[in-house]
Amino acid sequence: MSKQSAPGAVPRPSSMPPEAFVEAFGGVYEHSSWIAESVLAGGLDARADTPEGLAALMAEVLAAAPESRKLALLRAHPDLAGRLALAGEMTASSRNEQASAGLDRCSPQELARFQALNGAYTGKFGFPFIIAVRGLDRAGILEAFEHRVGNPRDVELAEALRQVNRIAHLRLVEWFAAR
Repeated sequence: MSKQSAPGAVPRPSSMPPEAFVEAFGGVYEHSSWIAESVLAGGLDARADTPEGLAALMAEVLAAAPESRKLALLRAHPDLAGRLALAGEMTASSRNEQASAGLDRCSPQELARFQALNGAYTGKFGFPFIIAVRGLDRAGILEAFEHRVGNPRDVELAEALRQVNRIAHLRLVEWFAAR
């Protein structure tokens, strides 16, 4: 019995050729294809064939990574309503996610507040503020930002990693839904 999907069915990541798997999922974590590559190297099974299962496999890889690799992943994320957004230099996924929360339509006052918080947060923690913005608005994001900048570093590192895993899960749900 073949593992290949029937025509018109959702592609099964567990049966994808390695290059196709990395191409499809290498960007789920911002500029960090090593996560998809590590999942692939660990061997794929049926867990990889649902957004929840693949998200769990990817989160396991991230959890097992050394802190230096986790920090590199966090630092690969753009600031919210930051320089990359203003210059149009974010990945398509990040651009769409930030636009869905209205971050591309900030008032001058909101933009100034985001920029001040970005500077304070990155200065304190050494990585940008990360939040899964889907379903949030600018006011809610600013409220979370203002609260989280007061966290101790260990609490914020754990929260930032939780948020990147949430972003990855949402991106995987979107990928599966589009097939």
